[in-house]
Amino acid sequence: MTDVAQFHNLAHIFISFIGAILLLAIYSNIRKRFRQILEEDESQKRVDSGLLYLSLAMFVWVCSGIWAYVSQRFEFSDTIIYQIGVNLLSIINNLFLLLALFYFYYAPKFIYNNTKNVKIIIGIIIAVTSVTLLMSSIFGNDNIYYNIKLNAIPDLILSGFLCFLLLISFYKTFLHRGLKIVATISVIIMILIFASQLPEIFLSLNDEFTTYLIKIIAKTSLISLFLVLATSWVIQLANTPRPNEMRIKFLDWSLIQLSIPSKNINNIQVDFGSKTTQYKNLLKFAIRRANGKGDLQSILVSSAGEIKNQTYLTRIIENINEILQLDTEQQLQRRDLFTFLGEGKYRLRMIPENITIDEGLLHEFVQSIENDEYKSVCN
Repeated sequence: MTDVAQFHNLAHIFISFIGAILLLAIYSNIRKRFRQILEEDESQKRVDSGLLYLSLAMFVWVCSGIWAYVSQRFEFSDTIIYQIGVNLLSIINNLFLLLALFYFYYAPKFIYNNTKNVKIIIGIIIAVTSVTLLMSSIFGNDNIYYNIKLNAIPDLILSGFLCFLLLISFYKTFLHRGLKIVATISVIIMILIFASQLPEIFLSLNDEFTTYLIKIIAKTSLISLFLVLATSWVIQLANTPRPNEMRIKFLDWSLIQLSIPSKNINNIQVDFGSKTTQYKNLLKFAIRRANGKGDLQSILVSSAGEIKNQTYLTRIIENINEILQLDTEQQLQRRDLFTFLGEGKYRLRMIPENITIDEGLLHEFVQSIENDEYKSVCN
């Protein structure tokens, strides 16, 4: 084992270990401080565990570093046993990263809170890893063609797919949290993460010093990105209104009275005016939340749902911000008023006791033919 390899392995182990411990500590502290927000949706019996899975992925990096160090120290890095260990650690790491993406609000929609698709991707990860293990057991480490390690290509494709998902998720997350520079840096980091794996497959690119340098820079930067993500999540949670503090009254058609003390909105009237679609959609959410039971409290937002597009939810928030002319720091976010329950379903975050609807308005709305299904919701 060369000095460069020894330095890389030891640095990789300790940097990953410290990062994992720090992220786990932050996650534990967040759970204690923001338990009410994280566990407000009791029907789902779940909390945001994204940071937890990211920290577990880093612990896998620790094990990977130890495995690489031990294999080089005892000279079995060219054996099939070592390759099997690498592949098993790779699948575990990929699974933890995928499970973390399940909780990323700005992850691609086919992953975020989508249990069915996540299970499919987990199956693909296991299948790809099985193929890699099979190729390694049959051909060993001698399966090299024109300086290309063929049995490592399936794992590279899978890693590239996950890097792409992480790139999109990080970029959108930091962009929506007002961290444009960090969003740009996150793209560069994920490209580096993918590039650091290329020399292991394309052996002609494998310059020892350069390869290990890129790897240590990429991993250290990614850990730093995880910590920034955790910090920005704390800020977001701190600025998220509590469900029991928000109050809404539907006074008349297009007119509501809104109260969100943490946003300095205290019994302020909001007149939607000609924006009747946004007003009716908000009223639908309020009626279901105040009168519905179980699944009837939520609305399916999709091409096949009652509300056809998530843009309609965004427009409700944008209209309120525009009408109230709120400062940037006070402006409402979609997550302030709506809870995403998974599988395209959304629900108003306010507790039913804090929702008041004028009786005449409610009667007129329910009696309309196009709103006939709401009769059963209100009964």
